[in-house]
Amino acid sequence: MPHLFTKSGTLIVFALKVEAQGLFDDLHKVYSGVGKVNAAFHLTRELMSWQHKHGSQPSLVLNLGSAGSSHFKAGTLVNCTQFIQRDMDTTALGTEAYATPFDDGPLMLTNGLRIKGHAEGACGSGDNFVTDGKVGPWNVVDMEAYALAKVCSLENVPFGCVKFITDGADGHAAATWETALADAARGLRHALEVILSGP
Repeated sequence: MPHLFTKSGTLIVFALKVEAQGLFDDLHKVYSGVGKVNAAFHLTRELMSWQHKHGSQPSLVLNLGSAGSSHFKAGTLVNCTQFIQRDMDTTALGTEAYATPFDDGPLMLTNGLRIKGHAEGACGSGDNFVTDGKVGPWNVVDMEAYALAKVCSLENVPFGCVKFITDGADGHAAATWETALADAARGLRHALEVILSGP
């Protein structure tokens, strides 16, 4: 991992302010809101603003946040480098499951900084909070990362994603998510420091 990233050149994206727990106030960040539409809109607007202000794009867009997984244990930091829309279903039109119709992009979007020392995962993003533990071509679930990765891919902006597994994406997910946020923020802050410190 080359040492290319600085605090001033890095844009942090959380879905919600509560995920940051006040530990990232020294960085440029945006809270995208929940879901793929909110994520795409707020990141795109922030990139336009950044370009206007700095004359260039960020050196890195880094999505930090919580996620569920029935594959990784709670408390694990997972570096997601592949992304898929787990709620995209147009198979009635003859498309492959999870594929976006009339889109030349790959079914599984590969985009993201590989961060040594963390497990590598594939994130399935969708506009529902998973409580059934379902996995597919993904082993981590969230509600925004695919959209963020897609925007960065289209805009040729370096992207990275680290998720703290707060729950098992099962019947206890909602309660477990809330109680794990403080630990998640501390773990994500440490992951950020590793990225900024270089190889």
